[in-house]
Amino acid sequence: MDILPAFLTHLGHERRMAAKTVEAYGSDLAGFLGFLRGHLGREPSLSALGNLKARDIRAYLAARRRDGLTDASIARLLSSIKALYRWLSRAHGIENAEIGYLQGPRRALRLPRPVSVDAAKDILHEAETEPDADPWIAARDVAVLSLLYGAGLRISEALSLTGADLPAPERLRVKGKGGKVRIVPLIAPVRDAIEDYARLCPYALPRSQALFRGAKGGPLSPRIIQGRMQALRGILGLPETATPHALRHAFATHLLANGADLRAIQTLLGHASLSTTQVYTGVDSSQLRAAHAAAHPRA
Repeated sequence: MDILPAFLTHLGHERRMAAKTVEAYGSDLAGFLGFLRGHLGREPSLSALGNLKARDIRAYLAARRRDGLTDASIARLLSSIKALYRWLSRAHGIENAEIGYLQGPRRALRLPRPVSVDAAKDILHEAETEPDADPWIAARDVAVLSLLYGAGLRISEALSLTGADLPAPERLRVKGKGGKVRIVPLIAPVRDAIEDYARLCPYALPRSQALFRGAKGGPLSPRIIQGRMQALRGILGLPETATPHALRHAFATHLLANGADLRAIQTLLGHASLSTTQVYTGVDSSQLRAAHAAAHPRA
């Protein structure tokens, strides 16, 4: 059987993973199965995969490390291989106990790098008062950035909105990764920013077409917003980590710092797992430690 296409179909259709995620699995496992063809001297069948030894997989990972892959990439490869074997177990009864003993390199925890409350306010103010931009383009940029910081949307989610989302609702229906739908409340300043843009936009905004438009009327490219953020951080003297996604991080971190429940933040961000959201507790704790060290008399 064609093992890889069947597994990728399972990820895309049954697990409803995003197309880019499925593509990443496909790339990882195509390299793995290609290595096995040379390593075993034949096409890796179901029985061959079931009889594979831990040392065979370690040989593959060692070869990829010699290619220059980082610890994070090696860990991702091993994760893809283990996912394949979990599917083989459920779908074909192929069990390989040795796979469970394999451990990837320990990856350092990478904390999100949100912008501060003041920086977020400065970014939105500077975007709104840009003297060289057409008023409707300035309003568009403010609306998009407000959705990232005020509603926690990913940039792809903000740019996927259509004219059907007008007038701006109090509760926005968002289609996120893997086609998962969530409901996100829109606070008044975010709704006002969207309405200001829609009022000033020189193009018709029919229900079936993109809400946010480029200068020539086509759907707005994420690169335009990324470039706008690059210009804004240059004007404001912010670090390179002040990206559009940093505004989404700031949304979560600032909510947590002000007492929001972690489960609620998970729902608002559209995270499938609470463990993904829990990384923000590390960001907030580090800020609390810094404040404690600066303010406590015995620090």
